[in-house]
Amino acid sequence: MINRMVIPLLSFKIGLNLVLTTLNQQSQRTMASFQSTKDKFLSMAINEKRTHYKCGENYVQLNQIPKWSEQSKSQTTSATMNVCNKYKPMAEMNDRLSLFNGDITTLEIDAIVNAANQQLAGGGGVDGFIHRAAGYEDLQAECRTLNGCHTGDCKMTGGYRLPAKYIIHCVGPIGEKPDLLASCYQHALDMLRDNQLRSIAFPCISTGIFGYPNENAANIALDTIRKWLENPSNLQSIDRIIFCLFLEKDIDIYNRLIGEYFPLIDK
Repeated sequence: MINRMVIPLLSFKIGLNLVLTTLNQQSQRTMASFQSTKDKFLSMAINEKRTHYKCGENYVQLNQIPKWSEQSKSQTTSATMNVCNKYKPMAEMNDRLSLFNGDITTLEIDAIVNAANQQLAGGGGVDGFIHRAAGYEDLQAECRTLNGCHTGDCKMTGGYRLPAKYIIHCVGPIGEKPDLLASCYQHALDMLRDNQLRSIAFPCISTGIFGYPNENAANIALDTIRKWLENPSNLQSIDRIIFCLFLEKDIDIYNRLIGEYFPLIDK
């Protein structure tokens, strides 16, 4: 009786070990596959990398994006007037901000933020655009090794065929949860600083299908970034934070609100 039980048990253990070994080998092959591609693009000379961009020659360099202090000179909205400001004017902060109306996948900067899902599996909206522009297969191969991401947190991958060097994947909340949305911006900026990167672009996280009201989300984004920049070491660690806006609704909201958080200095 004992022998009859031992043999099937041994067979089961042997089979399980074979399955685990196979999975481990597949994982190692996946890791090696994306890592070599990732390293290739990160070390590639910029002129060579530009030949791989999905956007072709329609990439946008950082020096082509006006700073908030420069953009505001041509505006006459309440954003340019120090009315009902939440914070005092700081020229050094205004020089580190930009509003960009366009495609985040064209920005040739250190990092762009992806509004991701918890599985980091790619999806609709900006998430899908970023995956397609980076190269879906390579980006997903790296994402699968990260074991997902909690809401309010972020994880970083290579940018692959994007003009941006890296992608910071932020998982925003579904519905209006201010603390979790603020956490996305906070963690993304901390990750940028900790990796000695100096430029970043944010989409409007959690709006759209995640259901966060656009204006409320903008207030959270602006307030969180303002508070982060008030730390002198954070301010010195960064060259530019870009709010990447696509919908007319968001363009109008940010143009109206930004002056409350980053007012201009009267001259």
